[in-house]
Formats: sequence, structure tokens, C-alpha cells
Amino acid sequence: MYAETYEAALTIIHNRPKMHKEGSLKRIKRAVAAFQHPEKKLRVIHVAGTNGKGSVVNDLRCLLEEQGLTVGTFTSPFLMRFNERISLNGQPISDKALLDLVNLVGPKITELDAVDPTNQITEFEFITLLMLVYFAEKQPDVAIIEVGIGGLTDATNVVTPIVSVITTIGYDHMALLGDTLPKIAKHKAGIIKERRPVVVGDIAAEPLAVIKQKAASLASPISCLGGDFKAINRNTLPTWAESFDFISDQQVIKNLVLPMLGDYQIDNAAVAIAAFLIFAKETSLKVTERSVRHGLAKSIWAGRLEKINDEPLIILDGAHNEPAVRALAATLRQDFTQQEIYLIFAALKDKDTVTMLKLLEGLPNVHLVLTQFQGARVESVAELAADSAKKIPIFEHWQEAFQAVVQQSSTEDVILLTGSLYFVSEVRQYFKA
Repeated sequence: MYAETYEAALTIIHNRPKMHKEGSLKRIKRAVAAFQHPEKKLRVIHVAGTNGKGSVVNDLRCLLEEQGLTVGTFTSPFLMRFNERISLNGQPISDKALLDLVNLVGPKITELDAVDPTNQITEFEFITLLMLVYFAEKQPDVAIIEVGIGGLTDATNVVTPIVSVITTIGYDHMALLGDTLPKIAKHKAGIIKERRPVVVGDIAAEPLAVIKQKAASLASPISCLGGDFKAINRNTLPTWAESFDFISDQQVIKNLVLPMLGDYQIDNAAVAIAAFLIFAKETSLKVTERSVRHGLAKSIWAGRLEKINDEPLIILDGAHNEPAVRALAATLRQDFTQQEIYLIFAALKDKDTVTMLKLLEGLPNVHLVLTQFQGARVESVAELAADSAKKIPIFEHWQEAFQAVVQQSSTEDVILLTGSLYFVSEVRQYFKA
């Protein structure tokens, strides 16, 4: 047997090459062909973007499930267990199903790798193939597939979606995608397919022009937040939620409630609703205002301004790059000005931590604490301290940082842990144990 246990299967997955120097779809195309093209057996919504992908995927899942559909989702990274990445109606793939899947797919990939040993299938390509084969077998009514990095040469880009979504364009993964927003937008726009509609979130004019040009060249109808559809009358509710009105040429739905905080989450929800309505039109799915309202009301996404304790108020947020931290800072200014915020920060090495820290240092009621978590790609606390012009308390272990902050803060204060989804994952597992 290729893998005898679930743990062995995970080891096989994680031991594959992380990436190759040049992005290419050649390997994944060769792999899906070896499995009779599972991607062609699925109805797909394809989601790309710098930030907001996971939230949009989750919003879409809730909206579609409310219609009685079976919904597959493919997301990254996971928060608690690897299996979360491949889910049906929010339920992660079972350990046994994952083991069986690796034993089905693995031997054939080993054969393909032997043909070209210098160009082996990467870890993400392998996981993408597992997902496609699994969903092709289970046949969900729709598969919502989140891009890994970029879009143009991402392994998920072998799908031909019913609708594509590009949430935001910001500075992240610049070594792979380019050092300007238009260059990054070119990669994200790579998921647009000929004559297939695309929904776009809040994107600046210059990168948006790149996306619109790509859509026009492929005769793909494009719907943009702020133009073709809008989210207005925004309000933060005392129930850890946001309310807003969704308006488009086809639909007006007032007083929608989203059980998450942050103005950017309203943007994400509006993008999801727009994509959902287009999917419904393309697939002749009957939609009611009631189903949209009820579906969105169930959309809770762990690790995104997630409240895990009331007194003191402890929040986990996976803001992991400059645009996400900018959005987090805006939420803190809007909703938490009356409280002292003790912010425990840790990040990965490849992030613009200088800018991220500067944004957080500019908040008058924030007390920063720097730390680190486990992992080879984690920026050390000494490196983080060097990224700031201010003298900030540092702790080598985040548990020590947390204990120090708990002792210093009062029950009326806020304790926020942020800087990386991987950091939030480790903290969340600690608190949920």
C-alpha cells in the first residue's frame, strides 16, 4: 500500500516539492489528464484575490447551501486540521477518505514524476489533484475553489468555472507575482475564462483596468463592486455583526445581517452575493430574498476577527499582509476606540512586516507586543523588533506574551492576536484544546 495510515498520507503530501522556479500549468495538466480530467466533471466557482478569498468562499457556501445544494469547498490554509481544506457542506474530508484518496492518486503521480524527475508535481498541485478527484467522485452541485497564489499559473486554473471572482488586489507574494499592482492583477485576471462572467471586488483603478481589459479580450461579462452592485447603509451592530443593503440592477435586498465584523467583510459579502446571483442565473436556480438573508446570516468564518472570550475580550484575526493589516486597523479605529487594545503580533518572513507594524503603531490605543510561533518560515522576534523604529516588548514564545498581557490588562480591555493565519491556527488550537 502507498500509505498505510492517515499520518503517513499527510507526510507524503507535505514531503512533495513546495514549488518550482517558474510557474506553469504543465504538471497539473499532465496530472488531471492521467485521471480522465476530473475538473471537467464539476460546476465551479473560482475565487482569486489578495485578501478576502476565504471569506467570499464561506459566504458563497452558506448562500448556496441555503438553496439546498451540496457544496464542495477548497481553501487554504487550514486552521485546525489539514482535512478542512477539502470539505463538503462545511464538513472536512474524513481521515479514511483522505487516506484512500492518497492511495488512489499517489502511485500514478509517482509514475508521472519518474518520467521527468526534475519537474515533479508540487505539494499544492498534489492537493489540488486530490480535491478534483474527490469532488469528481462525490459530485457536489457546485465546487467553490480558492486559488492558492496568483491565478494565471496556479494549479486550480485548470478549471473552467461558471463564474470567476477576484476579491481584491494588494501587495503580497511580490517575488512570484510582480512588484506593482497591475502586474499582480495580471496574474489574478488569469482565472478569467472566455465568455464566463467575472465578479470583482473593491480594486483600485489601475489594477482594475488590467482586469477589465482581460475580461473584454475574452468577451467575459464583468460586474464590479461600487458600480454594477453596491453595499450601502452600512452599520456595525452590537451583536458582533454588520448590516447593509445590497443593490444591483437585478436585486435590492435591505437590512442584510452578516455575523462578522469589519467593513471589508461587507465588501466580501457583497461580492459573494453578486457571484451567487450570477451563478443562479447561469444554472437556472430560483433565488428568494429570504434565502439570501438566511444564508448570509449563517456565514461565520473562523480566525477572522473571531471572538473567543468575553472578559477579557480575546480576538483572533488572520491579517497576514499589508492590505489585511490596513483593513484591520480601520476596523479597530471604527469599532474599538473606547478600549485599550493589547495586540500580540507574529508573522512569516516573506511579509512586509515593516509596513504592517507601522500601521499598527499608528493606532493610539494599541499596545504592541512582538512574538513568534512554530514553523520554518516564521520571522524571529528579533527580526520583528528590528523592523520597528519603536522599542516594543518581545517574547520568544507567544504563550509567554499572552500571559504577560493578561496580567497587565483589565477585563474591559481587548487582547488581539494577529499577523498570520498560521499564527492564528496555532493559537486557536491551543485555546480549543
